[in-house]
Amino acid sequence: MNDDLLGRHRAVLPDWLALYYDEPLEITHGEGRHVWDAQGNRYLDFFGGILTTMTAHALPEVTKAVTEQAERIVHSSTLYLNRPMVDLAERIAQLSGIPDARVFFTTSGTEANDTALLLATAYRRSNTILAMRNSYHGRSFSAVGVTGNRGWSPTSLSPLQTLYVHGGVRTRGPFADLDDYDYVAACVDDLKDLLGHSRPPAALIAEPIQGVGGFTSPPDGLYAAFREVLHERGVLWISDEVQTGWGRTGEHFWGWQAHARSGPPDMMTFAKGIGNGMSIGGVVARAEVMNCLDANSISTFGGTQITMAAGLANLTYLLEHDLQGNARRVGGLLIERLRAAAAHVPAVREVRGRGLMIGIELTKPGTDEADPAAASAVLEAARAGGLLIGKGGGHDTSALRVAPPLSLNVAEAEEGAAILEDALRSIQ
Repeated sequence: MNDDLLGRHRAVLPDWLALYYDEPLEITHGEGRHVWDAQGNRYLDFFGGILTTMTAHALPEVTKAVTEQAERIVHSSTLYLNRPMVDLAERIAQLSGIPDARVFFTTSGTEANDTALLLATAYRRSNTILAMRNSYHGRSFSAVGVTGNRGWSPTSLSPLQTLYVHGGVRTRGPFADLDDYDYVAACVDDLKDLLGHSRPPAALIAEPIQGVGGFTSPPDGLYAAFREVLHERGVLWISDEVQTGWGRTGEHFWGWQAHARSGPPDMMTFAKGIGNGMSIGGVVARAEVMNCLDANSISTFGGTQITMAAGLANLTYLLEHDLQGNARRVGGLLIERLRAAAAHVPAVREVRGRGLMIGIELTKPGTDEADPAAASAVLEAARAGGLLIGKGGGHDTSALRVAPPLSLNVAEAEEGAAILEDALRSIQ
């Protein structure tokens, strides 16, 4: 670790800017599914810059597109026609499944969710928002106001009235002991009761799989059942696909498709993986909703040419190489391997997830009490073994998050699983 860099970091950056590891890591470069630190140590990357390096580090197709675009023009703002932005918007609109879709680009998932909340409240003339318990939607004032995870919500002040709904965490809460059918029915009944006691909401915003919350999810079909109740009342459904989009779950291209009985959401937000490290976020919405604003607006950096070029190249590579299928195949092998390893570790409460989006929840053995110290210890042990993973969870950050680039191969999955097995065993 470069002690001087750490000291400089602490001297000029906020205390609340989290750093992983007792001795924080400086990553200097990457290739494929690996990264290197400033001391030359090589790591298998199972976190991808928080699910952002979606395809691979230093993917030649993306670096070439960025270089060629930078040699022409980097940026002009949305006040001018922008061919790469239109090209990528057309691709995303077609892939979204939302009819008559319009796309607005931002620079992050936070900004995308902020925009979706602006659109929903303007369209519905209501500042009441439904959100899920244990959720995370970003760092802006409005996004924090709809975040149902206390570890990531630093203030109770908000421009919105937020009402939190049951259902995002299948194995905890008052309905955890029910079977899937009865669980969905109980959550729907709870939603109906909540609606009967509140002013008409603008929208429900929900992650199909809760990312920061520890990769938790409801049974398939829950949000379709919610949608039927909401649609009767004109309430919009915003699917936050910042972490679940682009085929990461393997089974579907978008997380909402696991809940597709009632059709696509009214709005969908995206970010992270589409840029493969470049700053891209955005909102897809029905034209009626997207066009509801009655004031001028622009985006200075949303949709800038160099990020759009990266997004186009990255999306093309993902589709041409069927990385969704790879996530399904290799992710399925990885989750079974991790479940087999976890069966011998009493501290593991649950191994959950889909595709290459896997959570390992740790508790004090024999209880449901979260064990964040154990999670931190496994994170450190995995790093010592040459593997980078993440943390999360709504119960004191006691879940490990495993989300490699979608091009992960079987040999790398086996290598990473072996390191993680050793790390889990080390805490016993």
